[in-house]
Parts: sequence; C-alpha cells; structure tokens
Amino acid sequence: MNLNKGALKIFEEIVERSKELECAVSKQSNGTTILDTGIEVPGSNEAGRLVSEICLGGAGEVSLTKMKIGDITLPAVSVKVDNVTEACLCSQYAGWTVQVDKYFAMASGPARALSRVEKLYKELGYTEESDVAVVVLETREFPPEEVTKYIADKCGVSTSGLYVVVAPTACLVGSVQISARIVEVGVHKLHELKFDPWKIKKGEGVAPVAPIAKNDSRAMGVTNDCILFTGSTSYEIEASKDDNLEEVTKNVPSSTSEQYGTPFYDLFKSVGFDFYKVDPLLFSPAQITIKDIKSGKEYKAGKLDPNLLKQSLGL
Repeated sequence: MNLNKGALKIFEEIVERSKELECAVSKQSNGTTILDTGIEVPGSNEAGRLVSEICLGGAGEVSLTKMKIGDITLPAVSVKVDNVTEACLCSQYAGWTVQVDKYFAMASGPARALSRVEKLYKELGYTEESDVAVVVLETREFPPEEVTKYIADKCGVSTSGLYVVVAPTACLVGSVQISARIVEVGVHKLHELKFDPWKIKKGEGVAPVAPIAKNDSRAMGVTNDCILFTGSTSYEIEASKDDNLEEVTKNVPSSTSEQYGTPFYDLFKSVGFDFYKVDPLLFSPAQITIKDIKSGKEYKAGKLDPNLLKQSLGL
C-alpha cells in the first residue's frame, strides 16, 4: 500500500473532471499543483466524496446517501474502510498544523505519513516512501509558495511532486469531507483510550452532512455536531484475551465527555475559541458497535440525539 500514490489517482480524477465537479486547478511557479474545491469555486457533493477518499489515501470507500434522523432527513455519507489504521490515523486524521509566518491550516491526507512531524507515527510504527505527496488543507487562503515549499521539504519531495487540495470549513466539500471522518474519529478515540488500533480490521460509519454555514467558525460547529450527536460507527476487531471490549466500547461515545450536550459552536465560543480547552475525548461518534471477530460477540454503546442536532442546525 502507498497512501500518497493512491490519493494521487483520485486527485487526478478530480483534475480531469474539474469543470463538471465545479473545482479549479492551478500550478504555482515552483511546480506545486493546487486544487481549489471551495475558496473561489462552489465545489460539489461528488467533489466532497472524492476529496474524502483522498483524505483516506485511496484506502477507503465513501458513498453519498441520505439519513433519517428523528423527523428530518439529511444528506449523509457512508464510509467503509478495511486498512483502518493506515487510512484513518496515518492519512485522514487532521493531525498536522501547518503554520508558516501568518499562514495557518490544518493538514490531513497521506502527506502526513511522509512528513512524520507527529509523534503518532512513532507510536504506530508506520513509514512510507513516495516521490509524490498529497495533502488536504482546511483553509480559506491559498498557500503561498513559501508554504508549499515548506510542506514539500517536510515530506522529502520536490515542490513539483506536491499536490494540494484546499477547502474551507464553510463550503460544500468542507461539510462532506468532515462528516466522512466518522470512522476516523472512532478509531482515534479508541487510540486515545490506549486500545491498539492495529487490532481494528474493518470500520464502517454513517453521518449526516451539515448545510453550508455562514462562516468557518459556525461551520466548525455544525460539522462536528453531525458526528458528535448523530454519527454512527461499527468496527470488526481481532481482540486478544486481555481486551475487555465491553468496557472499551462503553467509553467511546461522545456522550461520555463532560462537555457533551452543548452545540459545538456554543461550547467553542465559551472557551474563547481555544481548542486546547475542549475535551479531546469529546471528538467521538454518537454511537458505536464493536464486533469481536473471534467470538462473534457484539458490544454497543451510545445513541443518536436528533434533538441536539436540530438545535445545532437551527431546525
């Protein structure tokens, strides 16, 4: 498996279909290719689906669907992943903060596995070699050339071997690709709970897609709430005899956090928009099912809360 080369195939598909998908492609003088999916273009649901698969390093399947939640029906994404740790933690997780002078963006995608700036890779023991790097930046500003050079240098590739997707939080692609992190947030929570993610053999999830918010801060709220309040996941796990899957399962849902129950934007505002004051264990699916592959036993925890989502979305 090569996550970057897998993602590049999908990147190239969007480039070929850019007009149809309402995206725009440009190339910097240093050779870096920039794919705009929501800054100066509207983007599309299909572009969001494909960008979600780029985030997964081409190692997961994302489908567009609908989800009935209480008395409302919303667009949704369904995600299926086999190589769970590689696709979700080593690629999709937005764990790289790219900050150069005044430029700031959260980076996800397989370029992270080349830069290895996060301690996560040492913990997981994952390495990758590639002459191309694909990164997804959640931002409203195009990265200047000093930023793309910084990213390329960290990844050990030439600037002409760097492929960058840009998408603000408050855009169609932003809404889709954030909801498509439903499987990843559960895997990340399990890892935070000290459960070995390599034991997770398959993951599936579904989450509604938030309508486009009026600004990025509001979008951060509604997109997270789609997962926290109404996202559902299931995992197949090859447990060892020392694993207490019943106990592990009940500690995963977002409702186990003391900060659960307030729409995320209101919570974020109450802590001065400081991410470090938000309980990291809040970022979890609302509901989880874990199946022990060896015994066939299933463990479930959490529940969907349509009323909280409706409160968040103003419905």
